[in-house]
Order: sequence, then C-alpha cells, then structure tokens
Amino acid sequence: MRGNKRRTSSLQAVAVAAVCLLFAATALFGLYKCFSRPPELSESTLSAGQEQLQAAETESDAQTSGETFLTNRKDSFYTILLSGLDDENGGSDTNLLMALDAEGGSINVVSLPRDTLLNVSWSVKKLNNAYHHGGITRTVEEVSNLLGIPVDYYVTVDLEAFVALVDAIGGVDFEIPLDMDYDDPYQDLHIHFDKGMRHLTGEEALQVVRWRQNNDGSGYATADIGRIGTQQAFLTAVAQQTLQLSNWDKIPAMAQIFQEYVDTELTVPNLVWIGEQALTMGSENIHFHTLPGDGAGYYKGGSYYTVDPEATLELVNTYFNPYTYDLTLDDMDILVP
Repeated sequence: MRGNKRRTSSLQAVAVAAVCLLFAATALFGLYKCFSRPPELSESTLSAGQEQLQAAETESDAQTSGETFLTNRKDSFYTILLSGLDDENGGSDTNLLMALDAEGGSINVVSLPRDTLLNVSWSVKKLNNAYHHGGITRTVEEVSNLLGIPVDYYVTVDLEAFVALVDAIGGVDFEIPLDMDYDDPYQDLHIHFDKGMRHLTGEEALQVVRWRQNNDGSGYATADIGRIGTQQAFLTAVAQQTLQLSNWDKIPAMAQIFQEYVDTELTVPNLVWIGEQALTMGSENIHFHTLPGDGAGYYKGGSYYTVDPEATLELVNTYFNPYTYDLTLDDMDILVP
C-alpha cells in the first residue's frame, strides 16, 4: 500500500510537459511538411452545447429557432483535457484542462488536483477515481460537469515520455525553489538538490516535480498546491525552451516519442495546427492556473480538495468558457460540503 501511494505521488502533473513538447514537435514537423488543419467539433459536442444554451435562455433573450450552436461558440476556441495515466494503479492522476484561444492569441491551462471533490454516485468522490468508473471518457464527462463547459478533445500520455522528452531537448534550465533532501530505500529513490538554478536532465527533472517533502518532514507549506506551483513553473521553462527554432533538429526524436506514448482523438494535422498556434503566440502567452479551492477540505469524514464555486466561475468565464455568453453557477455541478 505504501509503495503504491508513493508511486502515485510521482505522477502529479508531469504529463503536461510531455504534451507541450509534443505540440511543439508536431508544429515544427508540420511547418516542414506544409500542412495543418484546425480541429472540427464533433456532433455530440455540438448537441450538448445546444442543449445547454437552450436551458440557459430566457424569454427576453431567447434565440431564434434557426440559430445554430456554432454561432454561440467563440471562433477558434477549443478545450482539451490533458491526462497522465498511472499505469501502476489504473487511474488518471494528472488532469489539466487546456483552453486554446487562437483568435485571442492565448493558451490557458488549469491544474485540476487529483483529490478534487466531484458530485458523483460512487463512494470515493475524487477526480482521479473517475478513470476507474469509465476510463478517459468518464473523466472527460466529469470535468465537463464540474466546470459547466464541454471538453472538446482529450490527450492521454504515458508518463514514461517525460524523461525522454526532457532529454530530447537537451535538458531544461530551472530555478529549484527549495532545498530538496529525500530518500526512499523502498523505491531506491534519492532526491538531493540545493535551492537555485540548475540544468536538469530528464531523470533529475522527474525527481524535482515529484518531490513533496524532506526526510525531516519539511517541504511545501501548502503541500500538493505548492508542488503544483513548482510543476507549473517547470512547464513554463519547458515551453520557453521548446518553442525555439534551435530545437528544429530534435523533430525526429520528438516525433518518435509522440507516436510511442500519446493517445488522442486529435489527428496529426490537428496537432500540427495547434502547435503552429503555440509557436505563433510564444511562451509568454501560455498561462497556468490552479482550480480554486481548499486542499485541506473534508466531505463526510473524507479528505478532499473542495472547490470554491464563485472563484471557479470567475476563472472559467475569464479563461476557459468557449461560449459567447457568461456561465452561471447553475451551469456547474460543484458539490459544496
């Protein structure tokens, strides 16, 4: 039990680094091959959005019967769930929602803590447990229900890709926020870094993003939320280094890793188009957020990450809402203890 728990903790949020690199790799590959295509929303997504719109209408602003759902979606705005799969325990321990706003020129990514409280029927109501009840399809459904917006696509990543991808770009320069001094003989895991700037290899980067506390119990003051902050800072450094023309010669290695470790509904031309948008925007327009809430929350005696409804509504409407109208709390399914 102890070993499984620690293996699970190592998987927090490392998948996004892989996804960022993969998008950049496919973009560079696409520029070389000279083809790309924006994603097309599925009929099921369009139908769900139309139903939500109709439910939100009032007599004063009701839409005409001939108006289509697409007129109520922002142009070139897509939501994509990025999930890192825990093959040891069969769950999705890393979940991040990306909003690509090609028209507005920005990419926003929100980290969804693994222990986020969901309004579901099963007993352990944590987000990472949704995968056990229907795989990535159920995880997508629950994220959509929670936030009140459609999740247009998903990307799942085998976390072994993390080390390979960081090494493929020659490592990453990163400011380590705290002294790290941790040993786990059961896993032959030893993490020892001094605070400050360091050039990290793939293995070293994995150790930094998985670290939670030292042998003496000291660590992040805010536990997992502090670790998410470090992971987001690392991903920013990855994006800055990846979105450079000097990495063009790394395309073949990146493409091979992509084919081996990633599963997605998006086509290669779709990923090329997304990567081109990222290159055009630049890393300064890629922003990371954390779902607002309380990491020390409880529900019926269990420990959960409880969501702040008002702050979450503001976050979604500001950065992740694909509609041309604002959502309300009635659109979201947030369970408040």
